[in-house]
Amino acid sequence: MKRKNIRIIENPYQNVSESEYQIEKRRLQVELLKIQQKLVRQKLSLVVVFEGRDAAGKGGTIKRFTENLMPAHFSINALGIPTESESKYWFRRYESLFPEPGNIAFFDRSWYSRALIEPTMGYCSEKRYKRFIRKVLNWEHNHIDKGLLMVKFYLSVDEDTQLIRFQNRLSNPLTYWKLSENDLNARKKWAMFTKYKNQMFEHTSSVISPWVVVNANSKKQARLTSMLYLVRFFGRRKFESLTGEDVRVSHSISVGGVKFGDLTLQQLAVLKELKDQE
Repeated sequence: MKRKNIRIIENPYQNVSESEYQIEKRRLQVELLKIQQKLVRQKLSLVVVFEGRDAAGKGGTIKRFTENLMPAHFSINALGIPTESESKYWFRRYESLFPEPGNIAFFDRSWYSRALIEPTMGYCSEKRYKRFIRKVLNWEHNHIDKGLLMVKFYLSVDEDTQLIRFQNRLSNPLTYWKLSENDLNARKKWAMFTKYKNQMFEHTSSVISPWVVVNANSKKQARLTSMLYLVRFFGRRKFESLTGEDVRVSHSISVGGVKFGDLTLQQLAVLKELKDQE
């Protein structure tokens, strides 16, 4: 089994402007919707994991992935403190949330909490940590061999960026609640978290289940880069970034003898699927 197959992917979005960001986000969301429709049609299941430190932008990135997807065919999972039973039967806790055929499950933190925050903060025993490290890749491979599609993103931020985001959260009356005492305590153990992160990369990345590392010091760049990776991996491998094409341009199509006009590319993609089924 080949390990340390870490993918640090290209970021074509440095210095992206706000207008470029909005256009590119829409273009990528169109492609994500097409991927979702393909999963539904072919009855395939996809798991997308987002890991990273506090304030790395996991939740915001997932929001941009999902804001134009069909709600009936995806879930977002952000689990809280496990019960003793859940902590003991760790993998079962997450298997119960794996998607049915035709669906996508997004994880805002995942089973890899046992490789990162749990050992850093002393929330699990060394025995349970080591067992997880030994077992996790075989567990993932077994599910992948059965047809589950999986992508594991790690959003990477530096220490200064995290501090700025913590300060921004505290100063905003709408986001102060996002910063907990546990976040501050975890920050004090930055070096220890880094040690466990490196061990995770060392032992839990393989050819068929690699870690995809995204520089997340810029939230906008991280969102676009993550979406671009998924689009190229499961959809259009030759998708060209930053073409400037605005997907708000209207389109038309006839389905069942009825002509639909003034459509966005998102709407066009849905109706094309219906037409293909005629």
